[in-house]
Amino acid sequence: MIITGIERHRRRRRVNVFVDGRFALALALTLAQEKGLHAGMAVSDDDLQALRDEDERRTAYESTLRLLSYRPRSEKEIRTRLARRGIQPAIIEETAERLRQLHYLDDAAFAQFWRESRENVSPRSRRLIRSELLFKGVDSETATATVEDVDDEEAAYRAAAKRLHALEPTDYEVFRRRLGGFLTRRGFSYDVTRRTLERCWREIGGIPQP
Repeated sequence: MIITGIERHRRRRRVNVFVDGRFALALALTLAQEKGLHAGMAVSDDDLQALRDEDERRTAYESTLRLLSYRPRSEKEIRTRLARRGIQPAIIEETAERLRQLHYLDDAAFAQFWRESRENVSPRSRRLIRSELLFKGVDSETATATVEDVDDEEAAYRAAAKRLHALEPTDYEVFRRRLGGFLTRRGFSYDVTRRTLERCWREIGGIPQP
């Protein structure tokens, strides 16, 4: 088989490769250049498959680096994203192993990042943070260790404090329903929520409840 044409995409750094007058595959321009592909070059089916695999391998790695540039990710998140792109399981495994060796994938570090992000931006209960970590693929032991010293009382108060400016100390039932529902959705227990409501109600000058 002979390469009969190589056409560059207009807006992407990729090329279409034609073999014996028919479209055979699309590749990254840099890969085609590295392999010295040119019209008149003889190729076999094995050569074409090797090019496809290498292009997919590079696509998987580069797309993962882009994802990680926005924020840390768990290994499960990365594997799921690559699978959705149709990347072969063997190449997903290769990519994950490469990223682990480079310390770009580290579920323990990711879990700590996730906890700190929640604490700083959107406080929630120890139980809910652990549940989120498990959902993202962090193993149970790591998830539990990461949240073991989260203070639910303090987290609930910090979460509630962000909402107090919108609440008036005129109607306790409205106050309780709105803020209590919010804290419940953040995973806090009934007792923690109750104590937080009482503390916040006093702070905004609410009438003491019987």
